Amino acid sequence: MGKRSMALDDPVGQSLAGHHERLARRHGRAATYVPGVATFSAVSAGPEAAGWDDLAELLGPGGLADMFSCPAAPPPGWEQVFRLEGRQMIRSGTAGPGHGATAIGAEDSVVELGADDAAEMLDLVARTRPGPFRPRTHELGTYLGIRDNGTLVAMAGERLRPPGWTEISAVCTAPEARGRGYAARLVNALAARITARDERPFLHVAETNTAAITLYERLGFETRRQVTFRGFRTPAVPPARSTVSAARSS
Repeated sequence: MGKRSMALDDPVGQSLAGHHERLARRHGRAATYVPGVATFSAVSAGPEAAGWDDLAELLGPGGLADMFSCPAAPPPGWEQVFRLEGRQMIRSGTAGPGHGATAIGAEDSVVELGADDAAEMLDLVARTRPGPFRPRTHELGTYLGIRDNGTLVAMAGERLRPPGWTEISAVCTAPEARGRGYAARLVNALAARITARDERPFLHVAETNTAAITLYERLGFETRRQVTFRGFRTPAVPPARSTVSAARSS
């Protein structure tokens, strides 16, 4: 897998430079998603501050830079607003019999979600808090849902998409609909679509979410690496490029 798996070391940057280029904003060595889609950002690799300066200009003073699993540290003046330990998991094979095979009636069939369902998707996310999800996040890829008597009670979708891979994200089920196997059904349905186009599924999960980790392992996912999710607030005063450049040349 070698070179192919290296794309997972920078899933945000690889997605913005490739499959999600149409949803990207760029400035110099920095990139982020357009407003309403995601706050994930990326800077070029290396110890230079130029990429961070470009990102500060791109986001504006006091902007949120969700650096996802980027290990690079910003220069002084950036305020860390969150830090969360987690893991990156990849699908190691096809789930075996019984993995997500809970009986589901015709009224609970899997449906594809889109712009017309955005309000319901945001409402479900607000109730279940699976992670970052914004009004246009559904534009990142295919989102699937399950309705109970017309009400959206579970969903999951595609988020980051570095070359050769697609991330499964926003896996959530309304409290009143849990225990029916909906999450497993949706993850398996997405994984089947991903592998059908010769890509591999992967996902990220908070280390404290042991129930989700157990489910994903049961569905054939294995841990690739531990990651730390971090978010920063850009400096209130834009960086002085002349000072930065002078410091690098001295």
